[in-house]
Amino acid sequence: MASGGGVARGHLAEERKSWRRSHPHGFVAKPETLPDGSVNLMVWNCIVPGKEGTDWEGGYFPLVLNFDENYPTSAPVCKFPAGFFHVNVYNTGAVCLSILGNGWKPSITVRQILIGIQDLLDNPNPASPAQNSCYELLVKNLPEYKNRVRQQAKRYPLHV
Repeated sequence: MASGGGVARGHLAEERKSWRRSHPHGFVAKPETLPDGSVNLMVWNCIVPGKEGTDWEGGYFPLVLNFDENYPTSAPVCKFPAGFFHVNVYNTGAVCLSILGNGWKPSITVRQILIGIQDLLDNPNPASPAQNSCYELLVKNLPEYKNRVRQQAKRYPLHV
């Protein structure tokens, strides 16, 4: 394991065990493996599948969770790849979601974060836009917005 002890790593080790026992179908969440083969519990590489029956279906979207030493008191920073197309995702890829900000509680699990982000994909919050061009399409040209979402889903197929 990466250096240091602490509450954050202990909590994340328990989260990892819980995830391995039971996690939602299609989702992936695993700590990063360092070049020396050790595991860095502070950075998790995840996959969030697009929900069936939505324009996001068929996409398997990469997401990185970056935890700090204050976890679980503070929320992780959650990032899609830079340039990810979504009203509530900044151009840097950072996700804007209430449970990751003012709505954060230390009891929120990795599982709840990932399901919350999956829900956000097809239920954007136009009251809190992070990308203006995306927001403009959502409110002024919904067919084109949906088309862009479907195109993005095709760019992130399932890698087996």
